[in-house]
Amino acid sequence: MRQRRLLLLLVSALIVIAIAGLSAACGGDDDGAATPPPTTAGTSAAGATPSPKPSGSLTVYSGRTEALIKPLIEQFQADSGITVNVKYGDTTQLAALLIEEGGKSPADVYVAQDAGGLGAVAAAGLLDSLPATLLEKVPASYRAQNSTWVGLSARARVIVYNAGLVPPADLPKSYKDLTDPKWKGQVGWAPTNASFQSFVTAIRRIDGDAAAEKWLKEMVANDAKTFPGNLPIVEAVNTGEIKLGLANHYYLYQLMKTAGDALKAKNLFTANGDAGSLVNVAGAGVVKSTKNKAAALAFIQYMLGAAAQNYFVEQTYEYPVVAGQAADGRLKPLAELKPPALDLSKLDDLQKTLATLRSTGVLK
Repeated sequence: MRQRRLLLLLVSALIVIAIAGLSAACGGDDDGAATPPPTTAGTSAAGATPSPKPSGSLTVYSGRTEALIKPLIEQFQADSGITVNVKYGDTTQLAALLIEEGGKSPADVYVAQDAGGLGAVAAAGLLDSLPATLLEKVPASYRAQNSTWVGLSARARVIVYNAGLVPPADLPKSYKDLTDPKWKGQVGWAPTNASFQSFVTAIRRIDGDAAAEKWLKEMVANDAKTFPGNLPIVEAVNTGEIKLGLANHYYLYQLMKTAGDALKAKNLFTANGDAGSLVNVAGAGVVKSTKNKAAALAFIQYMLGAAAQNYFVEQTYEYPVVAGQAADGRLKPLAELKPPALDLSKLDDLQKTLATLRSTGVLK
């Protein structure tokens, strides 16, 4: 009897081990991987218990302006039933606020105008890892290598020029050409804008700190005109107040929406690999201290869905970042752009860039 009981115990143990081995072979994601966001349809595998639908409320810190993203957030609320409270602000200022708040931040999601703000918050250890199923919707060049943020839409830096005042032969080939004395007092920029600051960070990364400082000082000496944002720059170029301006590509099309297609202002892409044609992203990440991660992931997943990607194409004139989504036909195809070979994660050194802008007199 004793031998029989020992045999039964041995067989039972072997069965348990076999079941555990089978589960490990079929399961796969128990080693710290983030749980993929549930689909809005609430589907599940046959016989499995459906995941609970995300609910409750979210607090989103948005570095994208209210005019650009509010309609999309309202649509997400209507479609998901999740209440979204939004704190709008400058991307850089919100990044600083998140870093100051640390683990006590009330934010669940950080939406930034550019990769630099996202990288700064991620570098502070405040963004959670996103699941692979979400990240893989977007090309690797438009998301963080450490999985902490993902691009939602893409935009190119351009030099906007007045076609009636700048002959084709005089068009600059690089951002570096803007320090030429012939452009004195004729170039607009927006130093407080997050996209501009990321552009300066790109110059630092590509051409070096010394080159960035030299260019900024020469631009100041060449009487570059300061504007509060990109759209006023494009408007000033269009009216002939200035001849050239540094901006993102889509502001030209926003002006067309109100002023018509017959604009003097045109977009110019600089030479291949030049920082003046940097392709950056607006993106989002989940704040690590969130109390509603399921809803936060659902929010980002929604922003990568067809409805949101079409919104970015049709309403903000940006490039979609998800495969299968077509851009506005008036835009130069994203595949034809030749931006600098720069990992956008390296735009995270925001503090050094701000210090450089101050030391060169660009920011007071």
